[in-house]
Amino acid sequence: MKFVLTVSALALVAALGTGTAFAQGRDTIQIAGSSTVLPFASIVAEEFGAAFPEYKTPVVGSGGTGGGLKQFCEGVGENTIDIANASRPIKDSEREACTAAGVTDIREIQFGYDGIVFASSATGPDFALTPAQVYLAIAAQVPVDGALVANPYTKWSEIDASLPDQAISLAIPGANHGTREVFQLEVVDAGAEAVGLPDALTAEEKTAALTTFRQDVVVEISGDYTETLARLSSNPDTVGVFGLSFYEQNKDTLKVATVNGVVPSADAVASGEYPVSRPLFFYVKGQHLGVIPGIEDYVAFFLSEGISGAGGTLEAAGLIPQPADKTAEIMAAFEAGAM
Repeated sequence: MKFVLTVSALALVAALGTGTAFAQGRDTIQIAGSSTVLPFASIVAEEFGAAFPEYKTPVVGSGGTGGGLKQFCEGVGENTIDIANASRPIKDSEREACTAAGVTDIREIQFGYDGIVFASSATGPDFALTPAQVYLAIAAQVPVDGALVANPYTKWSEIDASLPDQAISLAIPGANHGTREVFQLEVVDAGAEAVGLPDALTAEEKTAALTTFRQDVVVEISGDYTETLARLSSNPDTVGVFGLSFYEQNKDTLKVATVNGVVPSADAVASGEYPVSRPLFFYVKGQHLGVIPGIEDYVAFFLSEGISGAGGTLEAAGLIPQPADKTAEIMAAFEAGAM
C-alpha cells in the first residue's frame, strides 16, 4: 500500500509539472481564511463530515482573507492548507507568491454573495448613511474650500443634521480582511468621489486622502466580527462594519443602517439595489487533489443545491445564493481544472 500511494503521488505531481512530490500523510482537509466565509464553511464542514463518514470532518480556521491566502501560498504538501476562504478575488501579487512557492494549480470557487453593513447598538439611534458621510467621518483630512484640512468633525450631526447627535466612533475591518477592500472601494472611494477631492492633488496626495484614516475615532479590527461586536459592547457609540450574514445572526444586539436609502437584505443584494456587496469564494489547491482525501467531494457538496443553492442550508444561515447556472459553470471548470 505504501508503494501504491507513493507512485500515485509521484504521478499526480508529474502530471501537474510541479516537481514536488508528497504522499498522503494527513487525512483531514485543512481550511483557513475569511471571517465572513468562516460560518458558512464551518456549517458545510460539519454537514460534510456527517454525510461522508469515510472522511474526517474538515478543520476550518479564520485569519482573514489575506491571512488565509498567505498560508495557502506557502507551498505544496501536507504541512500547508488545502483551501483558502476569501471574501474577495485573489490578487495578482498573491498568485505570484503562490507560483514562487510551487502552488501552480489554483482553483477558484465562487459560491454566493454577501453584503457589507453598518450596524450599531440595538438600543441606539437610527442611522441613514451615504458613502460621502462615512468618508467625511473616517478620513484624516477632508476637503474644505478647495483644500484638505484636518478632519474637524466630532459628531455625526456635524456632518449632516439628519444624522444622530452622537460622537463619531467607527470599527472597521483591518487590512487583512477581504471586507476591507470592498469597504475601501464601495464606501471610502465612492464617498470621496461624491464629496469631491481638490483638483490640485498629486497622485500620491490623492492616495493618502483615500487611505489615511483618523486615529482618534477609528479602530481597525484585525480579528473576526465577534471582536467588532465586542467593541460595540464596550462603546455603545461605535458604528461597526459587518457582513450582512453576521448581522442577520445578531439582530438581537445590532441595529443596521441604511446606505443610500436602501435597507440591506438578501433581496437587495441579489438585485444589485444595495450598493455595498461582494461575491464570496474559496480557493482549492489543485495539487492536493487525489492526495488529501475528500477535497473533490467537499467542493461538490459545498456547491450542491441543498447546501449553497436557493432554499439550501447556507441561505438559511445568511448566504445570498448565486444563480444555479453560475454554480454549474464553476463546478464544471473546477472538474476540468480550467480555473
